[in-house]
Amino acid sequence: MTKIEKVLYTAKTHTTGGRDGAALSDDAQLNVKLSPPGSGKPGTNPEQLFAAGWSACFIGALGIAAAKRKIRLPAETAIDAEVDLGMAGDAYGLQARLNISLPGLDPELAHVLVDEAHGTCPYSKATRGNIAVELRLA
Repeated sequence: MTKIEKVLYTAKTHTTGGRDGAALSDDAQLNVKLSPPGSGKPGTNPEQLFAAGWSACFIGALGIAAAKRKIRLPAETAIDAEVDLGMAGDAYGLQARLNISLPGLDPELAHVLVDEAHGTCPYSKATRGNIAVELRLA
């Protein structure tokens, strides 16, 4: 386990009611109603929040990898993240796919950027070896 030596930011939320509840950040920038996946109730679910956070972080890591090579990411860079909640035997688990679009980039360079981003993105590091992850270049 890696111990952080310098904290850059601490996200703070107050959550009540679990999957049928609400979450509020300490700065009130996040204020969401939560609902179980597929319930049809208003609100988002933890898997959607995780997919959004991971894909945003991954795009940031792609930008760092591109900047090291003195290139810019395409303005249309996007990630369609899919996070599955499922069962493995009698245990709950997650698996994920990041469908990455880097239009206009040479495919070989795109693969290099994706590999480097996956090595540096904190969400990728947190999931590595813990859940099945597929990285797909569109």
